[in-house]
Amino acid sequence: MDDQAAWETQQTEVPAPRDEELRHAMELLFFAYRDFTGEADAILADYDMGRAHHRAIYFIGANAGISVTELLAILKITKQSLNRVLSTLIDEGYVVQETDDGDRRRRLMQLTPKGRELEQLLTRRQTGRITRAYREAGPEAVEGFRRVLHGLINEEDRHRVSPADRAPRP
Repeated sequence: MDDQAAWETQQTEVPAPRDEELRHAMELLFFAYRDFTGEADAILADYDMGRAHHRAIYFIGANAGISVTELLAILKITKQSLNRVLSTLIDEGYVVQETDDGDRRRRLMQLTPKGRELEQLLTRRQTGRITRAYREAGPEAVEGFRRVLHGLINEEDRHRVSPADRAPRP
């Protein structure tokens, strides 16, 4: 039985959460997201960048050679918004873009050494926060947390997330 089938079997045995439990989970997510992004936001402000830049840097770094179309599908932002972000990242020397040899219409992106340095700085801050939380929660909680987060992702995008044993390394 795969992980998804096992999870679905377990779901039928678990009573539905109460409204106050769900609201508490939402509150935890709001505060966690605020603090998770806060340190990165402060660093990005020094570079005159925002969260959209951070997400682009992260996913380009995790997927060297990613096309603009693939990045658009991951970020779910408009092409116009992505073009503004990419223009900054390219002009400032964080990202390079090349034409795909197999399809001249496709533009493939990767981080420059300067871009990798910024991505690693941002990632170190955020992985430090996750590491502390994982240690406090313990291994059983970590697996449950991963399952909850996976369940929050729209079903059509779940394939975009690497399994924990194949997750990209910063």
